[in-house]
Amino acid sequence: MPQMIEHIDAIARQVGRDVLYLTFFEDSAGVAVREHWTENASRKEVVAWLDANEYTWKKCGEIASDHWMVMGYRGTIYIDTAYDREDPVYLKLEHSLESPDGTLRLPKMRFWALSIGFAMCNAHQDAPGYWEKRAEDF
Repeated sequence: MPQMIEHIDAIARQVGRDVLYLTFFEDSAGVAVREHWTENASRKEVVAWLDANEYTWKKCGEIASDHWMVMGYRGTIYIDTAYDREDPVYLKLEHSLESPDGTLRLPKMRFWALSIGFAMCNAHQDAPGYWEKRAEDF
């Protein structure tokens, strides 16, 4: 069944703040995540940890572009936690994903914070019919 998956920058505009997200890439066998994101071991581990620790998350697309379209979902996850270095909820997440030196604990994953300011650069994409028109022109 088709799913509507929002881009991470659209999510930032909806919640009105900086947002956190995770991207994943090739698995240990070198298989592209676009084809087999459900098999990415790092993604499986993160999802299990998020669920066990009661973090709200959902699938999302990466940053939208007016110049190209990504075909297919690649396993990207939005985590509904504010990027706040004073918030114990954020710090628990950060400590789970990163070592004390700031390196990621899991391979084949990236941990991102997207600022609301950057996300606002794509606010024109929220206009009714924008994506339908882009699809026609593609």
